[in-house]
Amino acid sequence: MNLDAISHAAQSSGGILYLMVILLFVALTVALERSWYLRNVTLGGKRLLAQLDPIPALSAPALQDLAINYKKLPFARMLTAASTHDNDHHFDRLADILEESMMKEAQHTDRMFWVLDTIITLAPLLGLLGTIIGMFNAFQVLSGPNTAPTQITGGVAEALLATASGLFVAMVGLVFFNGLNTRVRHVFQQMEILKTMLINRIYIQRHTTGTENVLALRPQMAHQISQPVSQPASQPINQGGAR
Repeated sequence: MNLDAISHAAQSSGGILYLMVILLFVALTVALERSWYLRNVTLGGKRLLAQLDPIPALSAPALQDLAINYKKLPFARMLTAASTHDNDHHFDRLADILEESMMKEAQHTDRMFWVLDTIITLAPLLGLLGTIIGMFNAFQVLSGPNTAPTQITGGVAEALLATASGLFVAMVGLVFFNGLNTRVRHVFQQMEILKTMLINRIYIQRHTTGTENVLALRPQMAHQISQPVSQPASQPINQGGAR
């Protein structure tokens, strides 16, 4: 099929084939951009979890350094929230604070997914519309004199190109959409793991700091206990009694 035949098929479908090319371009652009972004997020999350795995405890300055190193990833919000939270007095609220940070990052992680979802649904419907328009044009040939059967069948074949193109665009978008959803679930699994790791390591850091404070006070307390207690001077007892 040459360019003239494709152009004629596009015109007979009411321009739907041109619209299919635009939808395919938009779907591929969104899919490639989101695939590249989620790939970087997944690799960054893997590095972060591997970096935290051998560390038994995390202090606030260490969390701030990690947040700076991973500032371009959605995990940075969780690290910042954990470093600024008052873990000494409100440690029991840390899980809720981290959960809130994860929910705020959700809208950035699956951004533009609605475009793919819309194209997957819209492309077959537009293809069917283009086929209907092409069928109208094909059967109009019957009104003319000396109509050959090949003219009708050729017009029907051109009309079916719109449906085929719509199904093709929808299938391409569906493959990318399912793949991107899988990567988003992987990112949120990494966030859940990071949440648990932060809670465990901050808990150990909090109790280790408290134990060190107690151990630092023990020598001072022992020194105070070892000091002799001064007794008040006893008053002399008058043996003769009062007269």
